[in-house]
Amino acid sequence: MSTSDKDTEQFVIVASEKELVADMNRKPSGGDSGPTEGPPKTPASLKYVSLVLLTLQNALLILVMRYVRTREGEMFVATSAVIMSEMFKFLTCMVIILVQEGSVKGWLNLLYQDIIMEPLDCLKVSVPSLIYVLQNNLLYVAVSNLDAATYQVTYQLKILTTAIFSVLMLKKVLSPLQWVSLVILFIGVAIVQMQPEAKAAVSTEQSPVKGLIAVIISCFMSGFAGVYFEKILKGTRQSVWLRNIQLGFLGVIIGAITMMAKDGNTVREKGFFNGYDGVVWFVVCLQSFGGLLVAMVVKYADNILKGFATSAAIILSCVASVYFFEFQISLQFTVGAALVMTALYTYSKFVPTAPLPYTVTRKV
Repeated sequence: MSTSDKDTEQFVIVASEKELVADMNRKPSGGDSGPTEGPPKTPASLKYVSLVLLTLQNALLILVMRYVRTREGEMFVATSAVIMSEMFKFLTCMVIILVQEGSVKGWLNLLYQDIIMEPLDCLKVSVPSLIYVLQNNLLYVAVSNLDAATYQVTYQLKILTTAIFSVLMLKKVLSPLQWVSLVILFIGVAIVQMQPEAKAAVSTEQSPVKGLIAVIISCFMSGFAGVYFEKILKGTRQSVWLRNIQLGFLGVIIGAITMMAKDGNTVREKGFFNGYDGVVWFVVCLQSFGGLLVAMVVKYADNILKGFATSAAIILSCVASVYFFEFQISLQFTVGAALVMTALYTYSKFVPTAPLPYTVTRKV
C-alpha cells in the first residue's frame, strides 16, 4: 500500500494494513471532499519515528511468529491465536468509538444504526473478513516452514497481487516504471526461492514447498480481499473503527468455525489456551494492534518512506535470522532481496501524478 504527500492520497490495500487504508478512506468531517491545499509540514523527527515504528512492525511480528512456531515445548493452536487477535481488534475499536461518542447512549445508538440496522452491509464485509481469517491461518503455516528472512522477502508478492486486482477491479492505472518494478519484484522473489536449502536450528519439521505455497495463496488472498475491501469503502459513511468492528466480530465467528473444523479435537483435549505464554500473547497483540499502529504513524510518512521501512524490515529480518535462527545468507538470497527492495522503492516513488479513478481527496 502506498500513500502520497501530494494533493491526492492514492493507496492499495495489503492484508496486514487494512486498518490503515480504511482510515485513509474515511470521509472527512463536515462533508468536505474538495481538493486539498497541501499537507502541513511534518517535523523531521516524526518522520524518523514513523520509519522506526513501521520497520519494527513489519519485521518484529515475523521474527516472533517464527520463534514461537519453531521452539521446543508445547505448541499453541494457531487458529486460536487468530481468534484472539480478531477479538482484541474488535474490543479496541469498540472502546475507541465509545471514547469518540462520549456517552454510552450515543455509542449504543451508533452501533445500532450503523451495524444492527445494516445487515446487508455486514454481509458484504463478511467476504474480506472470511479471507483475512483464512489468510492469517495460512501465514502461520508459512512462517512455520520458511525462515523469517525468506518469508519476509517472498511475502512482498502481495504488492504484485494487489496491483493486479486494483487494475482489474478498480481500474487503477499504474505508471510504466511501476509495471517494471512489479516484474523486478517477481524476478527477485523467484531468485530467493532458488537459494540452496540450508538446515536451520529449529525443533520442528519443515517443508519449504508447503511454506511457499502458503505464502503464494496468502498473497493472492491479500490482494483480492484488500482491493474488495477498498471498493466497499468507496462512498460509504461508516468510519474506520466501525468497519473494523464489523471485520473483528465476523472474524471471531469465522475463526471459531475454522478452529473447530481444523483443530476441534486438539482444543477439546488440551484447551483453548494450551501452549500460551507471554511470547504468544505478544504475537497476538502485535497482530491485533500492528495495523492500527501503522494507521496512526504512517500519516507522517510518504510513499518513499514507506518503501524504505519495508526494505529496512527485510534487512532486519535477515540479520536477526542469522543470529537467532542460524540462517545462511547465500548469493542468490542477496541478489533476490536486493531486487525486491529496489522494486519496493521504485513502485512507491513513481506513482502516476495525474488524477486517477477512485482517487480520494480530503482536507488535512
